[in-house]
Formats: sequence, structure tokens, C-alpha cells
Amino acid sequence: MMGEVGASIPEDTEHAVSVSLPTWKANVGYEEGEEWVVSKMQTGYPRFFIHKSIKKLAATILSKYGRVGEDCMLFPSHSVANRCRQFMKQTSKSSPPPTLRILELVPRTKRETIISTGVSAVFFPAEEFKVAKQFWQHSGDGVSSRRAEYCSQELEEGLLVEKGALSEQFTRPAKGPKRYSRTAADVDFKPSSPPAPDAPDTSRFVEERFGRNLGVEFVGNAKLAIRRRIAGTLRSDVGLTDALALSREGGRDADLEEDDVYLCPSGMSAIFNSHRFLMEALGAKKSICYGFPYIDTLKILEKFGPGAQFYGHGSQEDLDDLEKRLEGGERFLALFCEFPGNPLLKSPDLLRIRKLADKYDFAVVVDETVGNFLNVHVLPHADIVVSSLTKVFSGDSNVMAGSLILNKKSSYYPVLKKLLEHEYEDNLWAEDALFLERNSRDFVSRIERINVTAEAICELLLKHPKIKAVYYPKHSPTKQYYDNCRCPEGGYGGLLSMTFYSMEDAMKFFDEVETAKGPSLGTNFTLSSPYTLLAHYGELDWAAQFGVESNLVRVSIGLEETDKLVETFARALKVLE
Repeated sequence: MMGEVGASIPEDTEHAVSVSLPTWKANVGYEEGEEWVVSKMQTGYPRFFIHKSIKKLAATILSKYGRVGEDCMLFPSHSVANRCRQFMKQTSKSSPPPTLRILELVPRTKRETIISTGVSAVFFPAEEFKVAKQFWQHSGDGVSSRRAEYCSQELEEGLLVEKGALSEQFTRPAKGPKRYSRTAADVDFKPSSPPAPDAPDTSRFVEERFGRNLGVEFVGNAKLAIRRRIAGTLRSDVGLTDALALSREGGRDADLEEDDVYLCPSGMSAIFNSHRFLMEALGAKKSICYGFPYIDTLKILEKFGPGAQFYGHGSQEDLDDLEKRLEGGERFLALFCEFPGNPLLKSPDLLRIRKLADKYDFAVVVDETVGNFLNVHVLPHADIVVSSLTKVFSGDSNVMAGSLILNKKSSYYPVLKKLLEHEYEDNLWAEDALFLERNSRDFVSRIERINVTAEAICELLLKHPKIKAVYYPKHSPTKQYYDNCRCPEGGYGGLLSMTFYSMEDAMKFFDEVETAKGPSLGTNFTLSSPYTLLAHYGELDWAAQFGVESNLVRVSIGLEETDKLVETFARALKVLE
């Protein structure tokens, strides 16, 4: 399972979202920027590593439209590009402020097509690249690698031009790259509408999954199927045709309909835009980051708006402190938390949080990526639920996506719904949606297998004398809060972490365990990572004060046979004896 340093995970996957860092030393080398690691990086996690197809498109755009000393970053729409420009204006320390401009490339002619093609480039002085990269990483709203491939081909064929550069009389027909069949089957498709009675035979997509001629006429239906899986009954594996036939009612929550599920180009985009929408709807106030979060969530709250009150332990004492602040008159926009948290798998007391939110008028945003909506049901306690569909919902580790769900019973629902009707952009690229729909068809059965195997691995690790602590929702001090939201047939998920009594043992175990090793989680194969090292290398002491130790190893359980995976981990543990 262990790949070469810098190879994609899975191997030979053009749009993989993980990269092989198979030894502790390789992870340190990556963080230190050492040549022997960095020079071999074929890919990386897409919000941190800009894919070669995106670099190629950016280079082409620079050569055609750039000025001396400029670099550029690519986004799916003008409004996203403009948010990047605003962030760079506010964040750059250059004096005088850098010259920033946006170039919008659009189709040569107005085409009747369900593909929203085109790209917006933010141009900036090359020395400002790190500032632009911050926005790319935190917002999760950059162009996807598949979109970049498509636009590169359009640009080469002269089908993308600078907005406003054409006369209205020019009417050259535009065919677009050949691998997309442009039919009118779904031209008038609205995401919330049922499929037309004469829609094409969607079963064709099964055979086309790995081909290059992915049928564009299926994109609208694919997005609808994804949203119905998220909102729907989800009690068994469901193909595309069956997903489209599902009733709009009868989901996990009687008040949850597909119309309130919004797709995003990444999970972080769902978080970023939730925060943005809340500030726009309710006014800019400080937010609360409760529990030790995935790094970019805290960065978003700190950098985009008035700041954050950070409760890194996610404890009852933290909620006591928050309650005192609220009683004293402090007011907040929203509380952001994960259910359960990553990497310590602690679950917030959502029942208490909901009571405080109702009493003191702040929103609750819950990221349930790690728990996933087959194991836990957090919507009744949240105003917005966000999730990274990149993870276990997809499983194949070859596409980025996210979702944002509005709670219809929320007191903020009317104002948020009205705002999203005008402000929401569907920037999930067409081909990414096709891959995600296909990957998610067996979501239900995969979750069941992963839950069982994760518990078995957890039991093995708990017995080992060299392991200091095992973090898993079932054995957490916060288990009661997890169980408050656990679905009747739900398990405890596929993510667990462990710490060791010595750094040497952590390094030995990690190097020995025969799994894939790299960033990300929720993959169909078991994936191990020295999480703290990768996520917090420049702030290890800061992370340690919240119990996130530098020798922590995080494991995301996959679909391997339970007995065989237990044997794999038992072999690795033998090196500690």
C-alpha cells in the first residue's frame, strides 16, 4: 500500500486529493521544504498544492494577458475573484498597496449549455503570491483541476476570450472540447426540479464513468441525485436513476428537503461561505470557534471579519465561560464546531449549545464531516450544517466537493434563504459532480463496513502498553454528547487517533504500518498520517496546550477486510515490543 514519496494516492490518479508521504522523515521533509521531498511531489491536497493542470492554465493566461512581474490565481467566477482581491488589499503589507486586477475569460459566444464555463484570474505582483495563496487555501473556492483542464483546451481552441473583447455580431459556433457531448437534454434543468419525463437514459453514465466522454447532459441530474442522497432516506445504496425517483419527502428529517442543500467546490468552501452569508445576513460580529478545529476554520473566523473567541478544549468549562460572557452582555455572530472534532474526536454538547444560542441569539454551524450524516444527525441542533463531500461521501479520493444545509426550523432560515437565493453560486464543476455522484452510490454500505472495522482497530490499540491514548468517539469522555445525536443505526465513524509515550515509538509505528500514508481522510483505503506534524508544524507548542500532541498519529479506516487490517496493525505494533 505504501507509495513512493510524492506519488498520488491512489496511485496513477490524475486528480487525486492525497499524496504519499510514507515515512515520518518524509513528512518533516515536506514541512521543511526539503528538495528530496518537494522535487518529487506529483500532486498534493488541492487547497495546499496547486495542481499541474491549474498551473498550466495560469501560465497560459499569464503569457497571453500578464504584465512583467505579475503572477495570477484562478477562480470559477468574477465574484470569487473579487473576494480574493479584497482579501489581498486588506492583508498585503506592501507599501504602496499592490496593483491588483481581475481578468474574466468567457465563452466566445453565448451557448445554450448547462456547463457554466469560463475562469476569472486575479493578477498581482509575483511577490504577493503567498497572500493570494492564503485566500485559495482558506476559502476553498479556487478552480478545480478538472475545470482547469477543460478551460485550457477551450483557450487553446480560441473558445475562451476576455470579457467584452468581442463585437455582438460575431457568431462563430463554439463546439467546446470534444470529450463533452453538448446536448440540450438538460439545458433548462433547475437543481430543485424533478427530471423531465423524456430525460436521457441515465444508466449510460455507469459505462462512461472511467471514459473520457463523460456525458454532460447528466450533470443536472447528477447534482440533484447528490443533493437527494444528502437530504434523502439513505437507508440503502442508491443508483442515479433510483436517487432521482426518490420522493422529495421522507428523508432523515421531515423538514429537510433537497432545496435546502447547497453544493460547494470543497468542504472548506461550505464553511467559508456559511460564515460569509451569516455576516451578510446578520451583521459582522465576532464568532466562536468551539473545540480544537481543523486549522482553516479558525483562520477563516480570525481573518475574515471581526475575529473569533477560541475555545480550543471544547469543554464544559469553556461553555461555562461562554455563558458568563453572554450573561455579561457580549454578543456573537455564530458558534462553529465539528462533530466530532478532528483529530481528538471529542463531541461538543450540542444540546447545551443550542439552548445558549436560542437564549442569546447566535447561529450554530456544525461541521459533521467526521461523523457523517449516516452516523449522526445534528441538523436539529444547528442553523447550518456543513460537510466535506471530498471525504467518505466520495471515498475514491479523486474529487473535491462540499455541502451546506440550511435548517428550515432555524429562526434565521427566512433571511438566510432569501440571501442564498440571490447570492449563492453553484461553483461545483460539471465533471467533478459526475465523479462525485458515481462515487457516492455505495455510500451506505461503505459506512457500515468502515464503522465495524474502526471499532476493531480501536480495541486492538487500546490494549497496547506503549500507546498513551486512543481517541475515538465510542471511548471518549464526550461519548454521551455523541450518542445524543447518533442515528438509531449509526456507528462511531472511521477516524481515530493515537498518541505514544515516546516520539521514537510514534515514528517507529508510523514507518512500519503498511497502509497508505498521506493527508486527507474518509478514503476507501486506510490512510495514516502524523496529523499534528502536517497540520500544525509551525505551531506545535500551541497545539500541544489543547492536548494535540506532536507524536499523534491519525488513522482513517478504509474498506479492507477487518481481520486483515487488524493483522496489519498488529504487525506494526510488534516493532514497539
